[in-house]
Amino acid sequence: MNEIFTRTSIRQFEDRKVEQEKIEKILRAAMQSPTAGNQQTWEFYVVENKETLEKLSGTSPYASCTKNAPVAIVIAYRDGGRFEDYNEIDCAIASENIWLEAEALGLGTVMLGIAPLKERMEAVEKVLEFPEDLHAFTIFPIGYPVQKNAQQDRFNPEKIHYVR
Repeated sequence: MNEIFTRTSIRQFEDRKVEQEKIEKILRAAMQSPTAGNQQTWEFYVVENKETLEKLSGTSPYASCTKNAPVAIVIAYRDGGRFEDYNEIDCAIASENIWLEAEALGLGTVMLGIAPLKERMEAVEKVLEFPEDLHAFTIFPIGYPVQKNAQQDRFNPEKIHYVR
C-alpha cells in the first residue's frame, strides 16, 4: 500500500475535470470499507456544480479550497442502524478509503472536518438540502494536484506501548 506512505493533503487543483470512471472507483472504495454490523448508514453526495462547490467552501473556515476543486464528495450518515453510535466511525473508515483510492488514481484531496461540529454540519446540510435524518460528516474536494509534496515520516517508536 504505497499510497499510505505517499498520500498528502492537497488543497490546490488543476483546472481539469475528474473522469467519471475515477469518481466511481473512489466511491466503490469508500463503500468497500467495513461498518459496524454491516449497517452501511452512509450516503455520498458527488458535487460538481460550481455554485454548490462555492457554497460548500463557506461551510467551514477550512473549506475554501472546495470552490476551486472540480468535484467534491460529501459523506453523510442517516440516523438509525443497529449500531447508531458507530455511524460517524463508519464514515471515518470510508474516508480513509476515499483518500487512498484518490491517491492511487493520481488525484489529490483533503479531508475537511465537518462532524461533530453542529454549526458546520447544519451549514453543509442546508447547502445540499439534506432530509432531517441525514447528517453531514465530511467534505473531500478532489482533483488533479497542482503540486505534490513528499509526505513526512511520522513513525515514532515512543508512541508504541507493548503489553506483554
